[in-house]
Amino acid sequence: MNVIDLFAGAGGFSTGASMAGCNVAWAANHWPDAVEWHSRNHPDAAHICQDLHQADWSQVPTHDLMLASPCCQGHSKARGKASGNPQHDASRSTAWAVVSAAEYHRPPTILVENVPEFLDWQLYRPWMLAMQALGYAVSPHVVDAADLGAPQNRIRMFLVLTQSAQPLKLNLPTLDHLSAASFIDFEAGRWQPIEKPGRAAATLERVRAGRATHGDRFLISYYGNTKTGRSLDRPIGTITTRDRWAIVDGDRMRMLSRWECRSAMSFPDTYQLPDNHRLAVHLLGNAVCPTAAKSIIEKLMDLA
Repeated sequence: MNVIDLFAGAGGFSTGASMAGCNVAWAANHWPDAVEWHSRNHPDAAHICQDLHQADWSQVPTHDLMLASPCCQGHSKARGKASGNPQHDASRSTAWAVVSAAEYHRPPTILVENVPEFLDWQLYRPWMLAMQALGYAVSPHVVDAADLGAPQNRIRMFLVLTQSAQPLKLNLPTLDHLSAASFIDFEAGRWQPIEKPGRAAATLERVRAGRATHGDRFLISYYGNTKTGRSLDRPIGTITTRDRWAIVDGDRMRMLSRWECRSAMSFPDTYQLPDNHRLAVHLLGNAVCPTAAKSIIEKLMDLA
């Protein structure tokens, strides 16, 4: 099965497709760093760095499956959706590139990934009607990546678009959850004392609350509304585009390494990342969990 990947980012969707046995033929993104690292990890695919509103779809190879992860920032509650915010309006508009590409190529199947709030977008219904006008039945699936093999609770929406009379509802598996402890290396990383000078009072309070509930080893969130710790026996919470999760071990703590973030996202250990930690975390936090993509694509292939 030949696959193209719109808004490919760090390559989570492409990696999941490759794990499912597909050939990733073409990938695109507007961010040069994302294109560089996608191309390093998927060297056999053709790559383009471009605003996909301006894409010439005649230059894109014929394919069986189109993958697309339009920008989610304009939909996500985590980033806000202020009315009239031009940056968010521009972000949401990237979804129309999927319509444009589908109009030209008419692939049998399209998978669109985004946050569940995509379904609440004011223009979602016109967008869906445009896809239906092209002959696609539209079937939303909201899934937790932890149910599909990632050691992370990450709720995302996958739209399954097929050239069929009725929407295709996938019967996805619910796998045993992998714990955060499965990928954390307590012998590695740059640990610091919890009680070091200058440590924020809010951080110390989170540590105290976590210790009261979970003992000496647990996770804490460095920002957001999470005031207590998180057990290492459950999947980690959502990996974001900036450092979020810290590991507490007795009287020491540290942030997750980029390698641990890679594992939390379910990328294989061989997946290359930049040396720059901040860039690596940004790329990973924007990505699709490969194991979730693999499960969905395999189910589609079984039904083909």
